[in-house]
Amino acid sequence: MEWQGLSLIGTGRGEPGGKSFTGWDPAAGVALEPRYHSAHPHEVERACKLAEEAAPAFAALPSRQRAVFLEHIAEALLAAEADFLAVTPRETGLPTARIQGELGRAAGQFRQFAKLLEEGSWVDARIDHAMPDRRPAPRPDLRSMLRALGPVAVFGASNFPLAFSTAGGDTASALAAGCPVIVKAHPAHPATSERAGEAIRAAVTACGLPEGVFSLLFDAGMDVGRALVKHPAIRAVGFTGSRAGGRALMDLAAARAAPIPVFAEMGSINPVFVLPEALATRPEAVADALATSILQGAGQFCTSPGLLVAAEGPGYESFRARLVERLGAVSAVPMLTPGIAERFRESVARLAARTDTRTWVRGEGREAHGAPALFEVVASAVLTDAALTDEVFGSCAVLVRTREPRDITRVASHLEGQLTATLMVEPGDHALASEMLPVLADRVGRVLVNGVPTGVEVCPSMVHGGPYPASADGRFTAVGTGALRRFVRPVCFQDVPEPLLPAELRDANPLDLWRTVDGVLARK
Repeated sequence: MEWQGLSLIGTGRGEPGGKSFTGWDPAAGVALEPRYHSAHPHEVERACKLAEEAAPAFAALPSRQRAVFLEHIAEALLAAEADFLAVTPRETGLPTARIQGELGRAAGQFRQFAKLLEEGSWVDARIDHAMPDRRPAPRPDLRSMLRALGPVAVFGASNFPLAFSTAGGDTASALAAGCPVIVKAHPAHPATSERAGEAIRAAVTACGLPEGVFSLLFDAGMDVGRALVKHPAIRAVGFTGSRAGGRALMDLAAARAAPIPVFAEMGSINPVFVLPEALATRPEAVADALATSILQGAGQFCTSPGLLVAAEGPGYESFRARLVERLGAVSAVPMLTPGIAERFRESVARLAARTDTRTWVRGEGREAHGAPALFEVVASAVLTDAALTDEVFGSCAVLVRTREPRDITRVASHLEGQLTATLMVEPGDHALASEMLPVLADRVGRVLVNGVPTGVEVCPSMVHGGPYPASADGRFTAVGTGALRRFVRPVCFQDVPEPLLPAELRDANPLDLWRTVDGVLARK
């Protein structure tokens, strides 16, 4: 493929002349060609107008036809593997194996949504037949189903150039719901974004869909993103990134004349609680598992464990010593961008400068590089200063030492919303774990036992979200087929004649769906 460095607007291309930027090779420390040009204001307007025009027809497209479209996208992404392997490792510093796995995950997401659309019950069809003889008042005929919100603005993530970016889960779930998508590409991997955008656009053309179903806009700064969120054609926003970035988008969306939802996944410290028997019987094994998770991908995961909580007692010293050994053995490694590396080093420096923390591991990083860090504090410090529980995006963890096992629950109760929480337990810990589980379930989207939070399985039961500030709305997930529900809304049809009803709500059930009919789940 010949990379052009211009936005994809429907079937057309953007124009040069906007503020330009390039990709960056974090390992070699060099800029990458070609130069990419920010979308002009009239190009943002064009993309939004096309999406608005495409929305009614795309929403009305039968689910099974949208499933064919999603399958086309999956095939186009996989067919572009050679192109991705040529550019994505250079733009991100990520190894080839990681890119191959992520490409498979990206394609797999589209295929999972295609299966959901083929099965059809996602529309949550509900039918309550009229009761004309009911007293004291008759009941009308009422039928409801979920329908697409309309055009969605998706912001690509820095740390997953395929699975959470242009062709990521937000794009897949919005398209599955019947919503046109405009992606604001992340500037950290523009060539990857352009290639993924071309794959989606090819699928739009192959399926004969309106060109406004998909557009991709480049931006050297924040102007394009702001304009998208403020544009009246946009009905929802999908975002993965920092709390500051997500919060800024939420505020913009709330200030509109017609506010819209922002589904922002904003990170987490993913606390891990090592309970006493697990600590006493396998301290080094638990430390090894956690160190591997902390170091994975230079810690650049929203599910990287950043807070480790354990009580003084048998196994504690061995647990800490193994963490120090494992984290201290790793030198500085390339991070995704110089900006991410700099923010990581600044956060580590702030922790190291505190009088209430003990520094066990702190390496030196170079430009665009970061080195693992480990700090230790007592529980009372965490309970009195929320700054100790701020996310550090990178391979950094804070070990919290409690005096009594029951204090572990106090720390858990003090935490804000998280994506995940993990319990390391043995049978003797079950009583304490049973007390902690309700506390954690109130604060996180996913509770793990004897596992590590890195590695988010893409499947229908996965929840990747959590109470604010882990995500903007803890009622939804950003991963798995449940992610589609962010981009739909219920519509009720009252006393609408059968021929005018959507096929999903007709008595004959021509689509052979599972539906709730007069209060009973049925396929009739």
